[in-house]
Parts: sequence; structure tokens; C-alpha cells
Amino acid sequence: MNFGSDNQTGASQRVLEMLNTANAGVSHGYGDDSWSNQAVEAVKELFGCDLKAYFVATGTAANCLALSSMVNPWETILCHSHAHIFVDESTAPEHFTGGARMLGISQGEGKITPIHLDNYFRNVGMHLPHNPIAKVLSMTQTSEAGLVYGIDEIQQLCTSAKKHDLLVHMDGARFSNAIASLKCHPAEITWKAGVDVLCLGATKCGALCAEVVIFFNQDLARDFEHRRKRSGHLLSKGRLFGAQILGWLKDDHWLELATHANNQATKLTERLMAINDIRLAWPVEANELFIAMPTGLMEELLASGAEFYDWYPDVLPPGMTLNKDESFVRLVTSFATHDDELVNFCDRIEKYCNS
Repeated sequence: MNFGSDNQTGASQRVLEMLNTANAGVSHGYGDDSWSNQAVEAVKELFGCDLKAYFVATGTAANCLALSSMVNPWETILCHSHAHIFVDESTAPEHFTGGARMLGISQGEGKITPIHLDNYFRNVGMHLPHNPIAKVLSMTQTSEAGLVYGIDEIQQLCTSAKKHDLLVHMDGARFSNAIASLKCHPAEITWKAGVDVLCLGATKCGALCAEVVIFFNQDLARDFEHRRKRSGHLLSKGRLFGAQILGWLKDDHWLELATHANNQATKLTERLMAINDIRLAWPVEANELFIAMPTGLMEELLASGAEFYDWYPDVLPPGMTLNKDESFVRLVTSFATHDDELVNFCDRIEKYCNS
């Protein structure tokens, strides 16, 4: 009954097999190897364009190194009020960017909208050099509320961002789940819509530790090799990154994994929504559920061995409040979530609620 996070699973068998194959023999180091070169070409083929792609070990490194290439220390990054870069990456973004400021602009909504951008620029001070300059819009796909930005939404956001002279960064830790939900070509919600840099996450969807920083705006990549080296993310045995990405992308394995995770979230939602004491905060569009449940039920589930997290109450959508005996929790399904986990979990909930 593990619904803690999709980064708690191991790697898929296919990724492990590719790693094992790449482990044999010797190879050039620091990414100058056939595995890494093939992986870069596979990423180009996936998005259908020329681009610059770099491998790092963690999502935090991917996001922070990408942002450091996009913003000066005296500039501002606009993001969701619960963006991972804002809430869950300590002060790494400030460290890597040399002190650039982050501002949450979502105002309690599940997604950032062009209205949020317009409101920000309508009210921000523009007395230079006294006020910081907004330079980057960072958006998360899927969003911090587990919602998926559609093609039109991303196009509108990017258009609004460009109108305000902003570059666009996308944290794609669960990008694969968004593609599996939208069933669109990856290009449609990235470079064709106006995204400059994508941090494509594989770790949450079948890899051990592999993230790809993708520069569709290749001018922004001019110093990235130095930034990656300086941060300690230029792996000497770089083929291990390349092998993971190759195994992950081959034959659309990444989408197979993401689709399974999404489908399991849908099954779990359907079962839970038939229980009166469970309230869903946001629609389930990928592989995350945000629900309110009786605190006693939460405690009993955790005591029985279930794994999930209580969540930030201020993520609740406008108009939804917790009762005094309720807790707000997040459940995440993964490529490794089995049907018997769902059944066991929901059976325990029904037993509690009917007792």
C-alpha cells in the first residue's frame, strides 16, 4: 500500500537491463560515449527538433542549473506558490542562480494562468534598479495540484510570458504522466508552444536517477557544460545516464510506465469516490490524488503500514476547507502500483467508515 511518492520505486526491468548492458566493457568518460550520444539523439527524435540535452542525477539539479542559465542574480523567477523549486528544493535555486528571487503568483489556484501574470505586472514596481526584474516563468507539468496543463493552456501561458519578455522554464518531473494523459506529441506542449527549457524527469517514472535538461532555446545552453561540471553533476561514468534514458525511451517504454501509473490513479479515485467520508480536492488528471479524510482514518491507515503523506492545507482549492476532524493527504501511484495494493487500501477504508 505504497502511495508515498513515485520516486520511492526502483527502476523498471527494461531500464535495468539497459544499464546492465552498458556496464559491460569500457567506455569514454564524462558523457563522451556512444550510450550518451545515442540518448541525446533519441531525445531529439522524441521532440522532433534540434536541441541541446544534458544529463544530471536529480530533479533539483536539473531545475536549478537550468534556471541559472536563464536568469541573472538581480532578476525574478515567477512560479506557482507551491512549485517544487519554491517549496521543496531548499535554497538551491537561490544558490545556483546567485540569489535570483522566486515569487509565487498562483493565488491558491491549481495552475498558473495568464491572468496571474497580468495581475503581477499590473501591480509590480518598475523603478529600476531598485525593483527586481521578472525574467523567467517556471511552470510544472503536471502541476503542483496534480493537474495537467493542456496544449491551449500552455500556448496561452507562453504567449503571455513572451508578451512580458519572460523566458519559459518547465519542470517536467511528471512530464511523462502529462503526455500519457493528453495523448499528444511532446512537441505540442513544449517548444511548439513556446517553452524555452524543459527539465525532463525519468526518475519518478522508471529510472534510477536520470534527468534531462533540454534547451529548445539553444542560446541559453552556452555555459551549461561549465555549470554542470561546477555543480558536480558531470558524471565520470556518464554512460550510466545515457543507458537509462535509452532504455526508458525505447519503444515508448516511458509512456507505457506513465500510462500504468495514471490508470492506477483513476482506479483508486473511482473506488474512493464511492466512500462518503472521502473528499477529493482536485480532479485526478495524472497519477496524484489530493483528498480530505477523517484524521482517525489517516492514523489507522498509517499504523497498518500504508505509505502516503499528509499535505499542505493551503494547497486546498478556493472554497474548500477542512473540518476539525479531517486531514488533507496526497496519494501517488506509480508504474509499480499493483491492483492488490488498491484493493487492500480501499477495503481498509471501507471497513473503517462502516464500523
